[in-house]
Amino acid sequence: MSNILIIDDEKAIRKTLSEILSYEGYKIEEAGDGEEGLKKFSEKAYDIVLCDIKMPKLDGIEFLEKAKAVNADIPVIMISGHGNIDTAVEAVKKGAFDYISKPPDLNRLLITLRNALDKQNLVTETKVLKRKVGKVLEMVGTSPAIQMIKDTIDKVAPTDARVLITGENGVGKELVARWLHEKSNRNSGPIVEVNCAAIPGELIESELFGHEKGSFTSAVKQRIGKFETANGGTLFLDEIGDMSLTAQAKVLRALQEGKITRVGGEKDINVDVRVVAATNKDLLKEVEEKNFRLDLYHRLGVIIIHVPSLNERREDIPLLVDYFLDIIASEYGQPKKQVDKAAIDALQAYNWTGNIRELRNVVERLVILSGKSISLADVENYVLPKK
Repeated sequence: MSNILIIDDEKAIRKTLSEILSYEGYKIEEAGDGEEGLKKFSEKAYDIVLCDIKMPKLDGIEFLEKAKAVNADIPVIMISGHGNIDTAVEAVKKGAFDYISKPPDLNRLLITLRNALDKQNLVTETKVLKRKVGKVLEMVGTSPAIQMIKDTIDKVAPTDARVLITGENGVGKELVARWLHEKSNRNSGPIVEVNCAAIPGELIESELFGHEKGSFTSAVKQRIGKFETANGGTLFLDEIGDMSLTAQAKVLRALQEGKITRVGGEKDINVDVRVVAATNKDLLKEVEEKNFRLDLYHRLGVIIIHVPSLNERREDIPLLVDYFLDIIASEYGQPKKQVDKAAIDALQAYNWTGNIRELRNVVERLVILSGKSISLADVENYVLPKK
């Protein structure tokens, strides 16, 4: 049920609007002047405000300006008498959602309210999506290995030194890369991720460096590559051990000279990019097997950060479980569940082959399938392998 605040000094207008909208299923609150309306608006969250223009103490335009300073996302619909239409139009220019003439036409009123609510829902959904996309997760843990990683990030991030992040799948290498970017002097620029293992070898050069129109059969238009997209920011090359030798040679040149050339192009393009790479492979072994260039390894590994497996930092599991419970409760809109100590002990003893990623999935599974709290029986039923 949507909450609507009606602000009008005419009691008859307030009563009429309140009766109509209450019948339509809206929850209504009223204010007899602009000052009372602003006080209520500042103290409580409303979905829409209907506001008269000519009022004592604080008129509609003044209310609009002050309300936008409190919460610019709440739609304000102005109610105007015949002589106030020009003022109502001016209010729309200042941020009002729309205006409705007195006496209000029922159909026009309901359509305007519906449109305002649709806009409000889109604003809310967009903010949620931006938070999900843009949020950098915390690096949770107090183990010596995690503390060393945090200290290294603090020292290295403000520099432009290239960093090679190593560790098994699911340990959080991308999180380390994002914190390196977040704490760097480039954090106002983009961080662009390329999963080298997910891109076919014949397309990786086009993905990284872009291509010119007609450079190959399917190149129907010019494409900007990830190096150019990340200009002024950070380029995160994930699973770089899976990159082709040809692409490795071009990456090496980009690192040495700060220049790239698009596939099918002849012009050198200057790029200002900090490269952070990650791999789950032993790159020195890959060098021995001639799958990876030694000179590129040394270029990338100015600083090497190894992220331990979850099995190597079991003392962090209680903190991680609690952290994931907070996140999942927020995402589901439910109260946070508690976990019995015996359940935590069982999770600490478990063999985490999927590392942090697996733990996150397991916690979500337990939240969904358990009762009011998560018990040892829940862990035995939904996590531990059946004997």
